[in-house]
Amino acid sequence: MSEPTERNVLGDPLEACGTDPVTGFYRDGCCSTGPEDLGSHTVCAVVTSQFLEHQRSVGNDLATPRPEWHFPGLKPGDRWCVVAMRWLQAYQDGVAAPVVLASTNERALDVVPLALLREHAVDVPTDPRSLS
Repeated sequence: MSEPTERNVLGDPLEACGTDPVTGFYRDGCCSTGPEDLGSHTVCAVVTSQFLEHQRSVGNDLATPRPEWHFPGLKPGDRWCVVAMRWLQAYQDGVAAPVVLASTNERALDVVPLALLREHAVDVPTDPRSLS
């Protein structure tokens, strides 16, 4: 489960990513991570149709409901904790989804440089100087 010490990529406490549908590796609404999360579901993305189609094309179908995994299927506009490497792959292919920095786990920085996440940020922190 989420630990109070988890931080976002800006160094602040990790904020919730999405509850409709409920996201997160632990399905707690946050991009919390731990040793069980081998994929690092740490980037809080606002999925777009282009991102969903890209993910399907690389074998990661996020749009089709999978009831056996309690997965409703995503639609454009949903906020979802995506695997950091999958987000980076979409970025490299020109279809990165917007990112909620306050809800993106600092562990995403193990895979994705902060500068790339900032390019696609849809939230602005309380102190915009932290973006420099």
